[in-house]
Amino acid sequence: MSDAQQKGHADRNHSQSQPQPQTASVPATPIRFGTDGWRAVIAEEFTFANVRRVAWALAEHLEATGRAGQGVAVGYDCRFLSDRFAAAVASVLAAAGIPVLLSRSACPTPALSWAVVSRKLGAGVMITASHNPPEYNGFKLKGWFGGPALPEETRQLEAILARQEAGRAGAAPPAGLDLTEARRLGRVEEADLVGPYVQQLRNLVDFERLRAARLRLVADPMHGAARGVLADLLREAGAEVTEIRGEFNPSFGGLAPEPIARNLGPAVETVRRLGAQAALVTDGDGDRVGAVDATGEVLDAQRIFALLLQHLVEVRGWRGSVVKTFAGTRMVDKLAARYGLPFHETPIGFKHVCEYALKEDVLIGGEESGGIGIKNHMPERDGLLCNLLLAEIMATRGRTLGEQVAALMAEIGPHYFQRRDLHLTPEGKNRLMALLRDDPPARLAGWPVEKVDPLDGYKLIFGPSRWILFRASGTEPVVRVYAEAESPEEVGALLDDGLRLVESATR
Repeated sequence: MSDAQQKGHADRNHSQSQPQPQTASVPATPIRFGTDGWRAVIAEEFTFANVRRVAWALAEHLEATGRAGQGVAVGYDCRFLSDRFAAAVASVLAAAGIPVLLSRSACPTPALSWAVVSRKLGAGVMITASHNPPEYNGFKLKGWFGGPALPEETRQLEAILARQEAGRAGAAPPAGLDLTEARRLGRVEEADLVGPYVQQLRNLVDFERLRAARLRLVADPMHGAARGVLADLLREAGAEVTEIRGEFNPSFGGLAPEPIARNLGPAVETVRRLGAQAALVTDGDGDRVGAVDATGEVLDAQRIFALLLQHLVEVRGWRGSVVKTFAGTRMVDKLAARYGLPFHETPIGFKHVCEYALKEDVLIGGEESGGIGIKNHMPERDGLLCNLLLAEIMATRGRTLGEQVAALMAEIGPHYFQRRDLHLTPEGKNRLMALLRDDPPARLAGWPVEKVDPLDGYKLIFGPSRWILFRASGTEPVVRVYAEAESPEEVGALLDDGLRLVESATR
């Protein structure tokens, strides 16, 4: 790790061992795990007391499942108080006699996951709200396999929380063990989680091919936990790298650290100004991938998923199942069929992809949001690995990412995708979902609806390359509307008509 990176990590790592505030209040609402952990607004529901309660429930769960003795890795991102929340988790687990491996600095989520796998631990906890706005924080739970805790496990944790809260109404959560004492007793080990993870990435990516290409790249960690890490890896691979948004900034510059087009203006501007071949982007905790082409066009995660699948099969020669979540592009379906690979579609949430990876040989699995996992690593999303593989694609093909996308769509047909997020009241969301369930439209934007798929939300399907999906978010007060079609104009027409449907249903 470079001196600059060490310094950057150090300025995030403050006051871990200080006493934490406590409260005797009971949570206003039950703690629920969504598609990827529990998330809430800092100081409203995401408090030290509630974080301790979740850690307390996790300790009981690990004891019940026989994994407590294996230990737990605890990491954190760059959000406000994330290091203090992580310290609170470590103190509660240590008080329960569970060995804790605590990251000594902010780290990407895949680095935390790799620590669980490489050290054969019983679980992992990552304090992060990932791509959510800066006022949020969260508690991601990782299973012994390094991937997101499976639905049955989070249900068990919620049941323990409910039972504990009912039985201890008005009681404060456990204070935990002072970290200085926990270190003395050997129950908490502070460790570098980034270094071993970086070595794993070196094992997975063709650095020699990258060095020969001498790419000019922009690294954009969006002020998140990958700051310094991705840029240093690309420099090690021989690229000329300019890092932007690499400063420690818990407000993320006023934007949600999500690598989608509306948040990538700085990356677009920098690519154009420098004449770079691409900008490679990660989200707030480093498990999602985004990219900007040499022309300044943002490559959405759908196209990135397709490019990675093509590269792994045609260049690496790897095979295995292909798994995508419900809002994913049909390009993936078509490529899986072309290569003769088993294909699965799951509800939204990488935990469903992970379930397949634990029972069969999965080549690649991912979500429309940019969370993509790769074979021979771990059943978890990894934004840094995916970005390094995008650089490997450019080095191998001698094309920019945009040129490669154009060549791929010339082979399998055009696919264009957009997403819009609508902030609705709970009542409005319920009315919309009831309408789509009970009385979906027969036509939208002039196309007849051939099928309504209710796997996760409601997807109206108009043919092999056109669809629109309405889905209520599991982590935010939002309904997301996704659409794919054969031209930008068709996507726009679908979304415009879809939004009119939302307005009429929620008046």
